[in-house]
Amino acid sequence: MTHPQPATGLRRLSLLSLGALGVVYGDIGTSPIYALRECLAHGVDPTPDNVLGVLSLIFWTLMVLITVEYQMFVLRADNRGEGGILALLALLRPQRHRGGGWLQKAAILGAALVLCDGVLTPAISVLSAVEGLEVAAPALAPAVLPITVGILLALFRIQRGGTARIGVWFGPITALWFVVMAVLGTAQIVKHPGVLAAINPVYGATFLIHEGWAAIRILGSVFLVVTGAEALYADLGHFGRRPIVYAWFGLVFPALLLCYFGQGALILNSPTPVTQPFFELAPDWALYPLIALATAATVIASQAVISGAFSLTRQAIQMGVIPRVKVVQTSAETGGQIYIPALNTLLMLVTLIVVLAAGSSGALANAYGVAISTTMIITTGMLFLAMRWRWHVPLVGAVLVCGLFLAVDVSFFSANMLRVPAGGWMVLAAAAVLYGMMRTWNWGRSNLIGMLRTETLPLPTLFSRLARERIARVPGTAVFMTAPKLGAPPALQHHLRHAHALHERVILLTVENRDLPRVAPDERLAIEPLEQGFYRLFVRYGFAESPDLPHAMEAAAAQGLPVDPTDMTYFIGRETLIVPPDMRWFDRQRERLYVFMFRNALRATDFYRIPPRQAVEIGLWVEAAVPVRARDAAGA
Repeated sequence: MTHPQPATGLRRLSLLSLGALGVVYGDIGTSPIYALRECLAHGVDPTPDNVLGVLSLIFWTLMVLITVEYQMFVLRADNRGEGGILALLALLRPQRHRGGGWLQKAAILGAALVLCDGVLTPAISVLSAVEGLEVAAPALAPAVLPITVGILLALFRIQRGGTARIGVWFGPITALWFVVMAVLGTAQIVKHPGVLAAINPVYGATFLIHEGWAAIRILGSVFLVVTGAEALYADLGHFGRRPIVYAWFGLVFPALLLCYFGQGALILNSPTPVTQPFFELAPDWALYPLIALATAATVIASQAVISGAFSLTRQAIQMGVIPRVKVVQTSAETGGQIYIPALNTLLMLVTLIVVLAAGSSGALANAYGVAISTTMIITTGMLFLAMRWRWHVPLVGAVLVCGLFLAVDVSFFSANMLRVPAGGWMVLAAAAVLYGMMRTWNWGRSNLIGMLRTETLPLPTLFSRLARERIARVPGTAVFMTAPKLGAPPALQHHLRHAHALHERVILLTVENRDLPRVAPDERLAIEPLEQGFYRLFVRYGFAESPDLPHAMEAAAAQGLPVDPTDMTYFIGRETLIVPPDMRWFDRQRERLYVFMFRNALRATDFYRIPPRQAVEIGLWVEAAVPVRARDAAGA
């Protein structure tokens, strides 16, 4: 008697683990190209004690931060299967706890830093791979930058068509990449097996003590081995925890260790100085194929980071953190396959500028790590809150576990702060600008909702007026968007004031964004009949979904709402914001920035996919007032 179910489950797990190799581990998997090289580039003599000390630090960094913290703890803090710093923020529901405002600010800062990492990863990864040509043929060194720029242009160019067709090759190519790294590293370890002694943490501790303050700078380079850590968590929703964990222990972790230790063995065995330890692992005949494979692996790693930036941006839009922008669905089967034209163009321009300005991966390494080390501290702090608020872990246990992680995170953060004058300031400056814009949008949006709330007419008052004044009703259905728990929105009042008539059926439509990635179909809609032909319709979306109101209207009609989705008019309020001259200088500048973003945000008709022929925009003049507290408008 056969039992096909276990085999089917195992096959699916294997396929998901294979897919996770390309998407989840692309970034961390390309670090061996440059990480050990940078660790020994700070005047550290390649003596046995020094090499073993650096390798020991690399081993225990991967063990503590990736194997223990992320694989065993952080990946468990999922929001209905979705991961990432904003998903964790939604899971914690900061509005229900004291100090929730600070938690939201920290998460927004972390998101801004992750987006900045979306610029550095393609730049340093692709550039470091192409630099292998300098080892194979030093005469080709002047061609490194042009080739890198060409690859990056092609990478960003293909985003508009989606990566569904070529994405099936990402896993197998990345799997081959890890196998090749493991084989090359093993060949050198066999010649110098003594390098495996670096597993002993005493070598790392002795190295740090011997180097003194200089070791802090070296720690900044050691951190390069874990710069893809946030991708583990951010891509949780694509594969689930088990495939990610299986891929790590089954292939990625062993391959990384073999490659790093193999490079160390090569350095100790070589009679001449080793400048590119990764590429010098390969024999001469395999150098060009290795460069080609490394380039493919770094392109895949860059693709994963870009896709992650798209997903994070969609989450931020749904959570009201950044302005609406155009989101294109590039796959009919996979909801996570999206393309954001504005963000893609911005990432492309900034990445090319960074590559041309730096000129080498070594120069870029000074900026790399600053953003992620800061994000990891924020993630550890939020993990502590998840352990206390969601898992109800005793305080002592949560402090002991997260205290260990935080001590390691702070050590690397301090080391990376030394890189700020040498290039890290660019990342922090970009993150600060992005954070300021995100906070301003969230602040201005809350103020706008608060001002519109004061102009809302209670529904009983509206119904009394309709009955008293015998307002004319014309055939058809009108849809007015409104915030939850509010009455007649200003757009409805404005229309009634000028048209002196209403449609037979009026839908007061509220779009609610939930603190979960996706809303179940049976929870998507809520219909509430009112009186005089009025209905309330609630449409709910998760932060990993894109709104589609016409589709929601079809579902509502199927559930009994007496409307024809093809024969209704959406009345959209188009606010024009006016900044009064008597505001405080800081608030006035902040309001002006919000007005600029508001005017350039995607129109509601495009964002909600409302057909233009069914939309009517009603202009509303709104004058900014004294800022209201965000919590007063949170329900809107």
